[in-house]
Amino acid sequence: MTGFYTLFYKEWLRFWKVSVQTVLAPVLTALLFLLVFGHTLRNTLEPYPGVGYAAFLVPGLAMMSVLQNAFANAGSSLMQSKMTGNIVFVLLPPLSHREFFFAYLLAAVARGLICGAGVLLFTVWFVGLQFEHPLWILMFALLGSGIMGVLGIIAGIYSDKIDQLSAFQNFIILPLTFLSGVFYSIHSLPPLGLSLSHLNPFFYMVDGFRYGFFGVGDVSPWLSATIVAACLLALSLLALWLIRTGYKLRH
Repeated sequence: MTGFYTLFYKEWLRFWKVSVQTVLAPVLTALLFLLVFGHTLRNTLEPYPGVGYAAFLVPGLAMMSVLQNAFANAGSSLMQSKMTGNIVFVLLPPLSHREFFFAYLLAAVARGLICGAGVLLFTVWFVGLQFEHPLWILMFALLGSGIMGVLGIIAGIYSDKIDQLSAFQNFIILPLTFLSGVFYSIHSLPPLGLSLSHLNPFFYMVDGFRYGFFGVGDVSPWLSATIVAACLLALSLLALWLIRTGYKLRH
């Protein structure tokens, strides 16, 4: 486990040493979303009975921060290591592909959870949040950050330049996140939008996470957990295969 721990610690230090950029900045962005949307729409929308719009918005923003930062941590680390050439110092030691995978994954999960916790910590003073099912909150936070960490690993392995990684972020991650119900309940959408939302795996992460706070959601949390866990397993197997075969790493 020494190799795994050393690589994980290196990845931890990589984002924690610049925590103003990697942690504080995403928390500030979420607070700005809350101030703008929560203030302008708080008297016009009530997505769930008895739940104000600002309170509804906070779990979505926290989960959005978890997802985006978990992806950014793994993806940017691998891509930068490949660009600068220092990936060789990770590949030369006798690390198994599992150690490689889990070190990058857990570091991504750690950054995602810290950012999400930061959003909740700063917003709980402004919005009265409920915590109906804490275990659901924790489970979806772990599953969501895990999926995005794995996606970040896959994107980092595939990307050779910054613009390739940015394409993942801007054309896949960002649209799916914003269309996942962070800012609205999907039942407010027209029938076509409602059907398309059910095809978005990010929706199940956000909705299940929000269910943990209010005990109400757009779909069953068990359905959300099943879909999210299946996605995590499938993506993890793909990432492990890419690492084991050395795709764009050793060749």
